[in-house]
Amino acid sequence: MSLVDFIKGSYTEFKDKVEWPKWPELQSSTVVVTIATIILALFTFGVDSLFSKSIANLLSLFINLFN
Repeated sequence: MSLVDFIKGSYTEFKDKVEWPKWPELQSSTVVVTIATIILALFTFGVDSLFSKSIANLLSLFINLFN
């Protein structure tokens, strides 16, 4: 199988055999992905802030302990 045959076959498959999503499906999927991304970002921010404050408090405790 040559590269040209592979490219022709790939083009035909994408054009004729792949079922592309309709516009309303694409919009609803985009909304779901956007909301999930925002929730995950907020969760990550919260956990990062919690760990950062915990480590800062722990370090200040040890610094005050030895001063």
